[in-house]
Amino acid sequence: MSFTKTYTVKEEHIDVQNIMDGLYYPFYMEWCRHDFIREVLGFDFEEQAHLGVNMVLSEYSIKFVRSLKSGDEFTVSCDLYGDAKGLPRLHFKQTITCRGKVMTTGVFTGTCISAGGRPYLPEIILEQVASMPTLEP
Repeated sequence: MSFTKTYTVKEEHIDVQNIMDGLYYPFYMEWCRHDFIREVLGFDFEEQAHLGVNMVLSEYSIKFVRSLKSGDEFTVSCDLYGDAKGLPRLHFKQTITCRGKVMTTGVFTGTCISAGGRPYLPEIILEQVASMPTLEP
């Protein structure tokens, strides 16, 4: 299942080379990923934080292929994978595309932490990732 959102590069994200600063690519990916987690998985970050459950990233990698420019309209996709080793982790493969071309790809790995500090996945998420393909980062 692929979830997508469309954005437009903001002028304040453009660097002196007239391309989008590399710092902002993960932010757009995060915005898409958070919407996916809330809208598709039904996990509300704010509500869960008040209950003592925090979803956090444990690692990520990004590959920059092409640069976005001021005013570019682009799409960010988000695909969810379970963990190949059965660990309580979620893997999100994400791609930024513009004009039919891949601009950036990334894999973001996360889990949930409760007051006890041990990683786990809540039932609401476990039920949904049970049928998902797995990924080993």
